[in-house]
Amino acid sequence: MNTKTVAIIIGAVVAAILIIVIAIISIRNGLISRDEAVRAAWSQIDTQLQRRADLIPNLVNTVKGYAKHEDKIFTEVADARSRLIGAQGPEAKAEAGAQLNSALGRLIAIAENYPDLKANQNFIRLQDELAGTENRIAVARGRYNETVRAYNAAIRKFPGSIFAPGLGLTAAEYFQPPEGSAAVQKVPTVAF
Repeated sequence: MNTKTVAIIIGAVVAAILIIVIAIISIRNGLISRDEAVRAAWSQIDTQLQRRADLIPNLVNTVKGYAKHEDKIFTEVADARSRLIGAQGPEAKAEAGAQLNSALGRLIAIAENYPDLKANQNFIRLQDELAGTENRIAVARGRYNETVRAYNAAIRKFPGSIFAPGLGLTAAEYFQPPEGSAAVQKVPTVAF
């Protein structure tokens, strides 16, 4: 063999190795980016759930001013809010959110019995903010679930399935209502 042929063979081997290394780095970085996207999407849901939880004491206090004898519902809302704040992970958050939605629905229904409360500007503003937050949660949930779908597919498909275990990547959990939970499937009505 002459030196020109040896140089071509060495160049081809080096090029093949570079292509393989670049492919491996690209796959690895892509999986890590998808994992981070799932975390960021979950953070958006968590932020909106916290916003809703922060609005609830104001709504409860406004209703309390008009419906002082409705203590049971106030306790239920407070307990459900505490469960939501303390819940960890999509399944627990969804279950706690369902309980909170149910309690909020009953709280809002109480307002029907108090015409002055229904006309209170503070109550109306809080209802609007709560409805807006519910919409933000629905949008964030959709984005999160789409990000989870793409991530889960990437770690299950070849070649991601080869790299995912080594990176400690496992399937992410979807954020969806608990089985048979009508409270999460139907956002509480807060408009009068």
